[in-house]
Amino acid sequence: MARPKTATLATAVQAAADQPLDQSLLLSLVGYNCRRAYLTIMPHFEERMSKLALRAVDFSVLSILKANPNITQKRLSHAVSVSAPNLAILLDKLEQRGLVLRQRNPLDKRSQTLVLTSEGLKLCAKAETTVANLEQHATAMLTENERQKLLQLLQKIFVEGN
Repeated sequence: MARPKTATLATAVQAAADQPLDQSLLLSLVGYNCRRAYLTIMPHFEERMSKLALRAVDFSVLSILKANPNITQKRLSHAVSVSAPNLAILLDKLEQRGLVLRQRNPLDKRSQTLVLTSEGLKLCAKAETTVANLEQHATAMLTENERQKLLQLLQKIFVEGN
């Protein structure tokens, strides 16, 4: 009797193997789709940024400081969603590399403002060009209008004031 069950099971397993997977529930979830897109893009990002010895958070910090010189650590911490203690460690490392400079805030002596050094500006420019090229490649299947719409829709989820 075991043989017919095994044969039936083998037939069922083969039939399942021949069918496309039903992922309809998962594909209807925003979080799942964001995660899948992230998992597709991030290995390429990490590979390219490793050549510059930058992690994603390092790149974010450099890019924000390039566009917003003289901001406080508190504002930067909020912008990159990194706790103040963790940001202090990250900034220590960037400062040791000669990329970031901390300066006493002339308006509030208890805080510091942050700027990129000339080396930080050069590295940030190189990283931004690298990321821009990666993003164009990663979204090559989208038209420019679709790409802009995707960015707009994603930002509606997390940007304050939308």
